[in-house]
Amino acid sequence: MDPGVNRAWRRLTGIAAGGLLTVSLVPAAAAAPATASRHFTPGAAGVGDPYFPELGNGGFDVEHYDLNLGYVPADRQLRGTATIRARATQNLSRFDLDLSGMTVRSVRVDGAAARFTREDEELVITPRHGLVRGEHFAVTVRYDGSPKTITGSPIVFGADYGWQYTKDGAFVGDEPNAAHTWFPSSDHPSDKASYTFRVTVPQGTKVVANGELRAENTVAAGTRYVWNEVKPMATYLATIDIGRWNFRSGRTAGGISELVAVDPDLAAKARDARFSETTGEITDYWAKTFGKYPFTSTGAIVDNLPNVGFSLETQTRPLYGSVVGVGTIAHELSHEWFGDSVSVRTWRDIWLNEGFATYAAWLWAEHTGGRTAYASAKAAYDGVAASSPFWNQSIADPQRDTMFSSAVYNRGGMTLAALQHRIGDTAFFRLLRTWTAQHRYGNATTAQFTRLAERVSGQDLDDFFRTWLWDKTKPATFG
Repeated sequence: MDPGVNRAWRRLTGIAAGGLLTVSLVPAAAAAPATASRHFTPGAAGVGDPYFPELGNGGFDVEHYDLNLGYVPADRQLRGTATIRARATQNLSRFDLDLSGMTVRSVRVDGAAARFTREDEELVITPRHGLVRGEHFAVTVRYDGSPKTITGSPIVFGADYGWQYTKDGAFVGDEPNAAHTWFPSSDHPSDKASYTFRVTVPQGTKVVANGELRAENTVAAGTRYVWNEVKPMATYLATIDIGRWNFRSGRTAGGISELVAVDPDLAAKARDARFSETTGEITDYWAKTFGKYPFTSTGAIVDNLPNVGFSLETQTRPLYGSVVGVGTIAHELSHEWFGDSVSVRTWRDIWLNEGFATYAAWLWAEHTGGRTAYASAKAAYDGVAASSPFWNQSIADPQRDTMFSSAVYNRGGMTLAALQHRIGDTAFFRLLRTWTAQHRYGNATTAQFTRLAERVSGQDLDDFFRTWLWDKTKPATFG
């Protein structure tokens, strides 16, 4: 490491030479409860997701992440402290957090030093005393390193994802399993929590994250940004994007707070494309169509990374690698309802995110004078021959390496358009609004959706959903 960069880092964060910054805003818990008569067991290393069985962790429920981080783009080192508030869901003798790479310097539980080991992508923590079921506790992890970009994975179209290094900072898109490459976590959508991001970067560099910007303070040789997301959020939706952002803030016509961050090199293009205005218009329309907007603000993060290969519905403001088209904006913003507020229970249910967003993009085209969503879906159906391998996938169980296949998106969208045709507009949109209201800030499954569709419509839809979601053949008819 260049010594000049190292000195700059120490000035930036107030870390003395040879030391690390430790900040925990969570007070130590009360004195440990009597535990002699209780039986304590280790928490599971994962939640048993059918596609990612080791992700997430058993034995506790995370309530809040407080991530106090520092990053200097020149040395690509992330340093800081994660303080995690959680509640034990069993009598815990030890528990895991997901963490890939990075160097762990210390772990404390309720202020007391705890033993820890590393096992593959698990940080295994043994507190000084057992944690009683129902007890709230805080774990503080000091760590540093260079987050590893996930490359060559068949899961995400072969695209790189996770922490991606840019010329002026970082582009951070984590779906489905990259959050634990940059902060210790229970990295599964079934364990949602609120977040505080405290990120220190060099002067002239900015940070945009989820939720609301609460503070922007000048510190020695840098700036400290504090962002707060108060609504429950899945780990893969968390982001801290670092660069030379132009911020544009305001409100949508419907009164929703909006913040758009754009790479300065794309400012003119984003302005010409009415990126901010379009984001507001789409958010307001979805709020009328799908139910009240579930978060405190909307917006976008538009970086200059055209080869990134994907956009992502990071909570409150989607993440884009370039100035994208209106269909993509409509798709990503619909995820604020379908995926972000109502999240999947397991990754097997991913069509509940992507099929709904595909349908939403068709619906926006209809709303703005294009062909109907039904016509778009029917054209997609007609355009794929029955002999195509496209149909040889059960989108209700698409399998790990093909969970983001075109069938999950497009057949998922076709399913919803066909369902709308089958049960009628009134029942269909009542179904969508009921779905987003019943599972707001929670998790849901395909089985729950199909049961709700039958209840709302008053129809037996077993054959319909078996044909569209499970059978590995092209449905004989559309609608």
